[in-house]
Amino acid sequence: MKKILVTGGAGFIGSAFIRLVLTELPSCQIINLDALTYAGNMDNLQGLDPSRHTFIHGDIANPDDVARALREDTDAIVNIAAETHVDRSISSAADFLRTNIIGTQVLLDEARLKNVSRFVQVSTDEVMGSLPDDSSSFFTESSSFAPNSPYAASKASAEHFVRAAHHTFGLDTVITRCGNNYGPRQFPEKFLPLMLANAMSDQSIPVYGDGLNVRDWIYVDDHCRAILAVLLKGQSGETYNIGARNERRNIDVVNSVLEALGKPTSLIRYVADRPGHDRRYAIDPALIESQLDWQPVETWTSGLAKTIDWYRTNQDWTERARSGAYRDYYKQQYGTDVKQK
Repeated sequence: MKKILVTGGAGFIGSAFIRLVLTELPSCQIINLDALTYAGNMDNLQGLDPSRHTFIHGDIANPDDVARALREDTDAIVNIAAETHVDRSISSAADFLRTNIIGTQVLLDEARLKNVSRFVQVSTDEVMGSLPDDSSSFFTESSSFAPNSPYAASKASAEHFVRAAHHTFGLDTVITRCGNNYGPRQFPEKFLPLMLANAMSDQSIPVYGDGLNVRDWIYVDDHCRAILAVLLKGQSGETYNIGARNERRNIDVVNSVLEALGKPTSLIRYVADRPGHDRRYAIDPALIESQLDWQPVETWTSGLAKTIDWYRTNQDWTERARSGAYRDYYKQQYGTDVKQK
């Protein structure tokens, strides 16, 4: 791989993936296409080598923007760009349809036109719906689709288009599905960074419903190493579930954070549950473990400690992200403001 187009590269997972690639593939060039909507943060890209990383402000649902970013000699597209916050999709699904579905199809079309060798679609375990509480069932690559939120439905639809491009046109595609990521540079409205920021400032921590919803948590760098393994070695047309075998109830995650920070449980505030809230996600990552020899490096304890340490020492990043001040960097660098959806 000499040149890779990464979409959504100014976001949480995208920027972590770019940092990994620049380290692991020293001769690789990265083109980073990001629309810089609410979670795209130019602060996430500071310190990257400008001779190997090129940022392009653009929308994956706009064919002209994609054509501008996709060079003739691009080896692969890794599509990480997505509208991802379930709560926002419940409020309005329009942006999710545009970015997650139309944007994916635009990328697939341009990949065919430019003869891109490989297309990696980064998806989510949420396309498979909700599992029973009994802890005996897990999502596998053959689990049926049962999306329960507009966000999940849009990602499931995108997977269908990726599969169709492979089977109809012979495009070399691979799909990954992962659970809840955590780690540095995650947008502060997401569950774990929200509770970290609130707890560190002694503000209440909102917990949906009874707090017993289960998620499969993975440290972001472990997820990115899995994406890279799939990019380099994954079987064409295959789907790979990525998980750290780390199921945790939401309330237990909150208690882990409070304990690590030395904060009282009195900060917990239960709020009305989210409509259609999935009860349990759990991933069986046996295929990627056996076929691609991938394993997570971080345990929950080590990953959480790294995450807390980063947010403690980068509280200015959180404040800039919460206030929107990080957008000033883009205006300063490029002489224009960032348009909002």
